[in-house]
Amino acid sequence: MDLHSITAYDIARDRADLAFEDGAAPLGGGTWLFSEPQPHLHRLVDLSGLDWPAVTRHPDALEIAATCTVERLAALSDEAEHLAAPLFRQCAEALLASWKIWKRATVGGNICLSFPAGAMISLATALDADAVIWTTDGGERRIPVADFVLGVASNALAPGEILRSIRIPLHALNSRTAFRKIALSPLGRSGAVVIGRRDDGGVTLSITASTVRPYLLRFTKVPSAQELSDALARLVPATSYYTDAHGAADWRRAVTAVLAEEIRTELSNTALPNTEVQP
Repeated sequence: MDLHSITAYDIARDRADLAFEDGAAPLGGGTWLFSEPQPHLHRLVDLSGLDWPAVTRHPDALEIAATCTVERLAALSDEAEHLAAPLFRQCAEALLASWKIWKRATVGGNICLSFPAGAMISLATALDADAVIWTTDGGERRIPVADFVLGVASNALAPGEILRSIRIPLHALNSRTAFRKIALSPLGRSGAVVIGRRDDGGVTLSITASTVRPYLLRFTKVPSAQELSDALARLVPATSYYTDAHGAADWRRAVTAVLAEEIRTELSNTALPNTEVQP
């Protein structure tokens, strides 16, 4: 929709252009920003002029720019370079969006909105990604994406800071993964997303969409069903499960436990395909 309160639209060309006074906001893909009125804003700063490479490969990590589109991210699944490659498209498809949105929506925008159903949050949390944040003093800091999201529409960005990228460590990309999503309707917004990762004998389980913020459960080996159940009860508070039009908290808690057990079973077997389930 038209944003009638916007009186200035600037395109950032370098870091010096990233100055945000009250009423100014960065613009990535804009798919959410232009979806509803923003009466508190008067200026937008378009990040596309910074020309950040969508994907950068480092010796120890894969760096995904905040301005990387969901479409470009999903395409990484077509590259068989890493064992966890299927997860990129699985998480992209967990984002309730048309192909047109895929072409515009950005990884950074999805993470910075910090909504429970943020599929890029699910991906980054499951793969132990760090958020690379540009600070207002010209420096940068890093924080695990699992800690970056603090609650519903709340994150660790300080005023004036920008999410530059996420960095996924190579060891996570070379891990075996298992993915589960459930929603109240076949094409509905995620009610729960549970992703498991197995590497060096250990298992990491991420819980997103069903809770107000991401949760990570780590085990030194594949847990038993009872160990997993106990960990869920101990580490994911009942009060953290979320209620909205896409699912009640008690339902989300119940299906999270079911999906987690499916993940545990899959990762304890030698090789089973990643799957997605719907009610």
